Amino acid sequence: MAKRKKEWPPWWGWELDLPDHIYENMPVRGFTEVDLRGMMEHATDYRPDIEEGRWQIETRFKGQPWEVIVEPVPEKKTPGGCDGLRRELR
Repeated sequence: MAKRKKEWPPWWGWELDLPDHIYENMPVRGFTEVDLRGMMEHATDYRPDIEEGRWQIETRFKGQPWEVIVEPVPEKKTPGGCDGLRRELR
């Protein structure tokens, strides 16, 4: 995964493990697994999510700002569940 101007956390390099519900949501949200992996590859920043243990990853998709939510699972050494959400411009 990309490293851009920011020191990424140790879990950043772990292999993505996408749960089944992510695959179900992809068509609704308009992206594929390849798209999601590309968004992660070109991420520009991260910050803690409102829900403890989860992180918001800032990226872009189709020219729009997006956030990918990840929940690292240290026991499995994976970023855990992932989901992509288009960020509304305000």
